[in-house]
Amino acid sequence: MNSVTAVTLPRINPDRLWSSLMDLARIGATPRGGVRRLALTDEDRQGRDQVVRWFREAGLEVRVDEVGNVFGRRAGVDPSAPAVATGSHIDTQPSGGKFDGNYGVLAGLEVVRTLNDHGLRTRAPLEVVFWTNEEGSRFTPVMMGSGAFAGLFTPEFIRERADIEGKTVGNELTRIGYRGPQPCGQVPGGGMYAAYFEAHIEQGPVLEDADLPIGIVTGALGQQWYDVVVTGQDAHAGPTPMALRRDAMLAAARMIDAVNRIALAEAPHGRGTVGFIQAEPNSRNVIPGRVRFSVDFRNLTQAGLDRMDASMREAFAMAAAQCQCEVDIAQVTKFKPCAFHPDCVDSVRDAARALNLPHMDVVSGAGHDAVYLNAVAPSGMIFVPCKDGISHNEIEDAQPEHLAAGADVLLRAMLAHAS
Repeated sequence: MNSVTAVTLPRINPDRLWSSLMDLARIGATPRGGVRRLALTDEDRQGRDQVVRWFREAGLEVRVDEVGNVFGRRAGVDPSAPAVATGSHIDTQPSGGKFDGNYGVLAGLEVVRTLNDHGLRTRAPLEVVFWTNEEGSRFTPVMMGSGAFAGLFTPEFIRERADIEGKTVGNELTRIGYRGPQPCGQVPGGGMYAAYFEAHIEQGPVLEDADLPIGIVTGALGQQWYDVVVTGQDAHAGPTPMALRRDAMLAAARMIDAVNRIALAEAPHGRGTVGFIQAEPNSRNVIPGRVRFSVDFRNLTQAGLDRMDASMREAFAMAAAQCQCEVDIAQVTKFKPCAFHPDCVDSVRDAARALNLPHMDVVSGAGHDAVYLNAVAPSGMIFVPCKDGISHNEIEDAQPEHLAAGADVLLRAMLAHAS
């Protein structure tokens, strides 16, 4: 095989990439054209088995760690050199799409296949990874496998997590045959990755709105999630005068409106969402005495998140007092804002320029495995557009030419660190 030099690099095979995506999408396919492949289910096992077969057919040495993360390694000319890695996840939302996560894994596989096609070797080893339970749909926390790899969670903590039926990660890993012997967080050679790249659909409308095929991801928004409980008093809707009510729903409605206003005040990177709400006793002629809801705040800086937190607590206390209710706020999740490594960001940008692909800098509003990897290895991301910005949905879609362009950028960015 030839060593990679500063020559005109090959392009990936777009038809093969698309075909692999469609083949994987058949496992757990839904009637509306999406995919339901929840983490550690039988469908996930079938998907894992398929990708592992492809890894081995491409000559990759496969290993599985103790929380089910799967790695495919392509040897380099210098076995002592730190590997350059890429990857994402293949678990999906309950009504997910064909591309979220899956694209990043199969784009990495296509990089390897392309190098094989052209007889090209790299100085450093290359690895393609898929991480366990990125979505968090069946088990929490989200981004579980990459978080354990980065040392944020212990393997024991991960294996004890249970779904709503009480089935644990550890038992389900054993059941599907993916509780591996490899210690979590270890890379062959004893070091860490020289760089990690993740290709992904944008999951938002910015690139499509700008009519650009490539997003250079400079960072990801920090996230803070809360569970909120508003307590008032159940009472009959007819006999209870308006002025004498302790209406938990009214207080919650004012709080939810405040979430929106707080996020708008942090434009352009502030985000505020209430995605879950539950009223008790949930009867049409009873004033609700208790309301539970979630708050999801996101911002590009920790200072911004701190401002949003303080504003929320002030607004919620005021709304509760106005409605003669009590409010309890519990923070349940915190992801710090992430700035990807400048060298990796530059490599992605240089690759897009070399390919004459129009591009723009973007910030990820969603969490990705690369956010956790960035804590232990220089990391970067590549975004490609998705139709109407829709993701976590069966109608999620992307154009083959955009997917191919992102994989070509991935190839060059990885080689910049490995060749």
